[in-house]
Amino acid sequence: METRIGVIAILVEERQTAVPRVNELLSEFGQAIMGRIGLPCREKGVSIIAIIVEGTTDQLGALSGKLGMIPGVRTKSLLLTK
Repeated sequence: METRIGVIAILVEERQTAVPRVNELLSEFGQAIMGRIGLPCREKGVSIIAIIVEGTTDQLGALSGKLGMIPGVRTKSLLLTK
């Protein structure tokens, strides 16, 4: 199956309750993650994580979907063909 490269932006609004589950999922899908950057935005009370990913659309869709189901977390994905 064809793989794609992309970016998943993660906005964490409920840091105390959401971060452990977010980190658990990122570890679970670690084989698809090429890079990660996290930025706390204290004045707005959120954290922003951007991950560079490579995988099948099924793998990346599963990761993005599971992240988006966590209360207090919003995601947006951009996938490109190679």
